[in-house]
Amino acid sequence: MENDYRTEYVDGKRKNPYKNYKFLIKFDGTVVAGVSKVSPLKRTTEVITHCMGGENSRDFKSPGRTTYEGITCEHGITSDTDFEDWANKVSHPDGDPSMALDSFRKDLLLEVLDEKGQVARRYKLFGCWVSEFTAVPDLDASGNAVAIESIKIEMDYWTRESI
Repeated sequence: MENDYRTEYVDGKRKNPYKNYKFLIKFDGTVVAGVSKVSPLKRTTEVITHCMGGENSRDFKSPGRTTYEGITCEHGITSDTDFEDWANKVSHPDGDPSMALDSFRKDLLLEVLDEKGQVARRYKLFGCWVSEFTAVPDLDASGNAVAIESIKIEMDYWTRESI
């Protein structure tokens, strides 16, 4: 049975969807270790409604501004301070002299991997900066979970890159 559900590729094209647990986030050319979750990449285009003279019985629609929503990345707390260091470039506890507003933006890569660990899709996120930083999650002495820190990343826009 050549074209049954067990066939991964049909006519040289992948038939089965990629898994959502194989991905990498890179900034400054380096993989950010331990990222366990990334929220969806999403863009929304406003709908502008208008009427035309002589045709006022219905609305016409045109595309307006497009906005790119921020994403949230979660990372197990370790001795790695990449998230905190980046967040501190926008708002540092020591105040304005410690901020690095000339270097707080980064371009990121989000790579979706196939089962073999090869890049299946790559997205480039432009002009990213940290708008929220959660240093410590809810702590629970009776719990049995990994401590997770998170950042919310705002961006100007994203594009899908050719592989």
